[in-house]
Amino acid sequence: MPLFGTDGVRGLANGPLTADLALSLAQATAVVLGQGRTAEARRAAGKRLTAVVARDPRVSGEFLSAAVEAGLASSGVDVYDAGVLPTPAAAFLIADMDADFGVMVSASHNPAPDNGIKIFARGGVKLPDIVEQRIESAMSGPKLLPTGAEVGRIRRFADAEDRYVVHLLGSLPHRLDGLHVVLDCAHGAASGVSPETFRDAGARVTVIGADPDGLNINDGVGSTHLDVLAKAVVAHGADVGIAHDGDADRCLAIDADGNVVDGDQIMAILALSMKERGRLADDTLVTTVMSNLGLHRAMDQHGIRVETTAVGDRYVLERMTEGGFSLGGEQSGHVIMSRYATTGDGLLTGLHLAAEMTRTGKTLAELASVMTVYPQVLINVRGVDRSRVGDEIVQDAVARHTAELGMSGRVLLRPSGTEEMVRVMVEAGSEDDARRHAEALADVVRERLAL
Repeated sequence: MPLFGTDGVRGLANGPLTADLALSLAQATAVVLGQGRTAEARRAAGKRLTAVVARDPRVSGEFLSAAVEAGLASSGVDVYDAGVLPTPAAAFLIADMDADFGVMVSASHNPAPDNGIKIFARGGVKLPDIVEQRIESAMSGPKLLPTGAEVGRIRRFADAEDRYVVHLLGSLPHRLDGLHVVLDCAHGAASGVSPETFRDAGARVTVIGADPDGLNINDGVGSTHLDVLAKAVVAHGADVGIAHDGDADRCLAIDADGNVVDGDQIMAILALSMKERGRLADDTLVTTVMSNLGLHRAMDQHGIRVETTAVGDRYVLERMTEGGFSLGGEQSGHVIMSRYATTGDGLLTGLHLAAEMTRTGKTLAELASVMTVYPQVLINVRGVDRSRVGDEIVQDAVARHTAELGMSGRVLLRPSGTEEMVRVMVEAGSEDDARRHAEALADVVRERLAL
């Protein structure tokens, strides 16, 4: 099984993800990303390569980030240790510092025992599959082992958080004065920086889930447990709730009545705002195949074209970069505003969503009403051969159910990228219809593709 998944290397800390693996991965990264004209020019000028390293607050991040930094420094790379910061902050700082690459140690929305290693190239962009494959291959090859004055240095990046906050505030079209925001920081990487930024932007802020102890990240709070935030928004009479995940690259929202506003609805709101202000490049939104049919219909009604990619914000970003597009993201809350970020940024998204509320004077519920959310049922069919999802009988069943749904719904079969599983997703005009079609298709998948 490949080492890299859809978002870096992830697993149980001290299970498959050990300090030895982290060190070896960092050394291989130095080998592969230390190639190219820019790196050679730096060396020719007598300069060492540089990298930014950050982590979320889970306890295993302490030893894993230390191993990453040791691997880089032992390979002759100077390291800026940014400490605990959101993933999008690390990506921004890589570009802002003109570093050669960077590493984020985080397992995002996963529970505390897990961890992960995400690698970013120059400019703070995620690596394409082919580069990840080269790094994995280089782990079994020769390492860079400079000696004496040629080894790298590790320095504390003292103003890392301040740089990121200034960047976020500078992106806002106006202040958030008069808006009451409840922030759920998932006991994660945004626990310090998100409340600070929203307060500096002028909002009245109530904070939950901002007491990380290394073990409570994502535990009953954050973007995967929105009921907690919904109750807090209603209890405090707030205007909006913003939920981050552990590394704060996601943003989901809660309106004043306690209703969830997901990533698709957030993208719809931002797309319309950006189009109105002439900021939506080519009047195009980029999203994944999992986005709700309602998003497609709402955008079509407002003259906005939707392009779809495979699941994963890096695939969204690749298409945005290719087409020069300015907005994209996922239903899960990874929203990319390419004018300001190279990855999903939960703080940036939340700030701009709040700014649209203050700009228009509308409630979040009013803004979100531009899109009708179609009932969506997802069934994960496990223990099947995902490589045979193109089976003729399976595809005939997909075609039959698609025809039955007509313009009122859609069907998507998607093989898992990491395990023997096929995801069956159906959208329809009613929850009952969506479930009926999804369960019937799941039965066909089980029967035809069983291992």
